[in-house]
Amino acid sequence: MNKKYTYIWVSLIILIFGIIVIPTIIDRIKGGTIVQSDRMNVSSKSGTLSYVTFDGEKRKVPSFELIDQDSLVITDEDYLGKVYVVEFFFTRCPSICPTMTENLVYLQKEFEGKDDFGIASFSITPEYDTPEVLKNYAEENGIKNLDWHLMTGDKAEIYQLANEGFNIFAAENADAPGGFEHSGLFALVDKQGYLRSRTDGYGNPIVYYRGAMTEAQGENDQGEKEQISILKKDIKKLLEE
Repeated sequence: MNKKYTYIWVSLIILIFGIIVIPTIIDRIKGGTIVQSDRMNVSSKSGTLSYVTFDGEKRKVPSFELIDQDSLVITDEDYLGKVYVVEFFFTRCPSICPTMTENLVYLQKEFEGKDDFGIASFSITPEYDTPEVLKNYAEENGIKNLDWHLMTGDKAEIYQLANEGFNIFAAENADAPGGFEHSGLFALVDKQGYLRSRTDGYGNPIVYYRGAMTEAQGENDQGEKEQISILKKDIKKLLEE
């Protein structure tokens, strides 16, 4: 007898749920508010920049020791106390590198006079990109920030730094423009040497910023929006921390 009453109560609860809740859910689906409103609520909390993590640990810039365009030895410790952007490029790149450099020069200008802002550019063709070549590249592209180091050195170290240290893809590929391919992404590092980024609409770190699109482009053929404008804002946030 008790079991019979239990079934009746369960059925009654299900019926009430169906009458009250389901119509509301259907209305929200029709209006698109589940997708738009709920995700917007998450992204609205992205005012502070998130730490990029790996296995639950905050990811820090791995140690490195390379030579820059002025033949100076540069290590990861030289960037401590500075907010900086990281890229992997090569001077003979015929595809995305010119746009990446253009964007970094733009950021250089935006933060001109900021002693706590820098840029780290790692060449993925170090056998060609000697300090002299990098120096000429810097002069030709208006690279003036004393904390913008274009670095060369041991090839294995640089590729390990790219693919394992930063997880920014770089590889030799005879079919790619210039014989090498890379992702064209920028990484953002805070003053303590931790990778930081804003979050996406789901509250997850975007991790990297698209470096091969300009603000003027708006978005590319795949519908991806440019991210230099948000990178600029995020640099400013870290500078103010």
